[in-house]
Amino acid sequence: MKISEILNPRGIKIGLEAHSKDQALKALVDILASAEKIDDSKSILKALIERENLGSTGIGQGIAIPHGKTDKVNKLVAILGVSQKGINFDALDGEVVYVFFLLVAPKDTTGPHLKALAQISRLLRDSYFCELIRKCSTPEEIFNLIKSEEERKHF
Repeated sequence: MKISEILNPRGIKIGLEAHSKDQALKALVDILASAEKIDDSKSILKALIERENLGSTGIGQGIAIPHGKTDKVNKLVAILGVSQKGINFDALDGEVVYVFFLLVAPKDTTGPHLKALAQISRLLRDSYFCELIRKCSTPEEIFNLIKSEEERKHF
């Protein structure tokens, strides 16, 4: 599975504005609702908050991978948000988060969701790559960067 297969450039937001974890999640869900034409975003937000209550998905080094399952999507979808200033997301290392990869899967699936989480983690493990994402000025640049990295690393 490639991230570029579940991420649409319409679902990439540069300049994510939020001052808290809850605001960041709401902003990401709003992007998802717009990109995927979802009417009921409240239940998605609720699923994400419930998952965050189990432990932060802010994995450190400026990265968060909030994720959850809902019956409001019929396929696995990804949204990417980039904050210029950084957002306090209760990350494991205590640092602010700049790169957010939101993953939402249908309630009755397991495999694709876990594969995507692993793939995103592999992709973002490279701090230089994360810095390149932060320097992109358009969603298309970020999307093409991810595609080239997947091809280069044969994901």
